[in-house]
Amino acid sequence: MFLEPTDQDLDGGEQQRRVDAIVARGPGGAFALAGIAVAIVMAIWLAFYFLVFVARGGD
Repeated sequence: MFLEPTDQDLDGGEQQRRVDAIVARGPGGAFALAGIAVAIVMAIWLAFYFLVFVARGGD
């Protein structure tokens, strides 16, 4: 665990409550990052499809 200067004043129970509160919020940032990455990949795939395959006649 990384200790910040303010963490030295807290006892083990208070630190655990802070960690539990952070974990309870869930992995929202990870889901947002994964969603953005998927959206970028899909946009690139669609651009490639329309600019290469459709432009050549749809074969």
